[in-house]
Amino acid sequence: MATLQEYKCPNCGGAITFDSSLQKMKCPYCDTEFEMETLAAYDAALNQDRPDDIQWTPEQNADYSNMDGENILSYVCNSCGGEIIGDANTAATSCPFCGNPVVMMGKVSGALKPDLVIPFRLDKAAAKASLAKHFQGKRLLPKVFKSENHIDEVRGLYVPFWLFDAEADAHIRYKATTVRTWSDSNYNYTKTSYYSLLRDGSLSFQGIPVDGSEKMPNDLMESLEPFDLSGAVDFQTAYLAGYFADKYDVSREDCMPRADQRVKASTEDAFAATATGYSSVRAEASSIVTKNGRVRYALLPVWILNTTWRGQKYLFAMNGQTGKFVGNLPMDKGAWRRWFFGIFAGVAAAVIGLSVLLYFLH
Repeated sequence: MATLQEYKCPNCGGAITFDSSLQKMKCPYCDTEFEMETLAAYDAALNQDRPDDIQWTPEQNADYSNMDGENILSYVCNSCGGEIIGDANTAATSCPFCGNPVVMMGKVSGALKPDLVIPFRLDKAAAKASLAKHFQGKRLLPKVFKSENHIDEVRGLYVPFWLFDAEADAHIRYKATTVRTWSDSNYNYTKTSYYSLLRDGSLSFQGIPVDGSEKMPNDLMESLEPFDLSGAVDFQTAYLAGYFADKYDVSREDCMPRADQRVKASTEDAFAATATGYSSVRAEASSIVTKNGRVRYALLPVWILNTTWRGQKYLFAMNGQTGKFVGNLPMDKGAWRRWFFGIFAGVAAAVIGLSVLLYFLH
């Protein structure tokens, strides 16, 4: 069994959780509120705790290989004694029997302790409201989706991220074009001119986020950006109370290629933006050298909403700090066909009308 941490109200003994609207810990039973600074010293004391070192020699023929699965861990709830099952990356969850929030201390301490956390600013009600708003104005969304779509789960999850800081010195060569068109009574003319552009300079990057969880789709997490890192605070386990959390299972070394790609793309785009007055600008070659690199480990707040409609699962996510909402929706094929042919008919009618007008003008 592994070590769990629960935050108990000293007044009534109830489990206290982090309240995103108050930015404090609050007891849902007696409404007592606790400042985060009050719990900082408690967290510091927890970090001084050391586990017992009591060793036993197993029997020679004993086989414990099936006692614990490689990726499954078992915990005992300190409140009710119920068994809590989590995978190897679970850092915070709740007891399935009494509902008390618990933090797996071994997953957020020592070398696994995050440097930063962005606390939740928005609650579950805001996530549900954003899902309903996400449906609005979607002409190609099946009309019955809103009424028949069933929300299976709304989960506040702290997702592990690696934050990369660096300074980049760049030398980039771009291929640019200008296009000029004109016509006379007989022909239409197009002249394309080609240019080679050179750009040199430096950029500073702060907090490039790369998802450190295999469970979370990278494109989904990047769609939730940006996170405002000015709202990040030093990590305390108390922020996890009442939410789910995972420790990273993608190392910072494995995340570095993605960070490199983002630095490269951002640098090329930033320098390309200085090349104005051209019809097109495309990077042909680039040399980007980074220095003073630093990597930090952070937990960022995300609301995950799982829904089911006609046997198919749909995944939505909301940035728990800014409220940015993303997710794919089904498409009404009949509505799409009506929309497409309506646009096509409108364009065709406009072209025919213009042709008739030109005929009479000549």
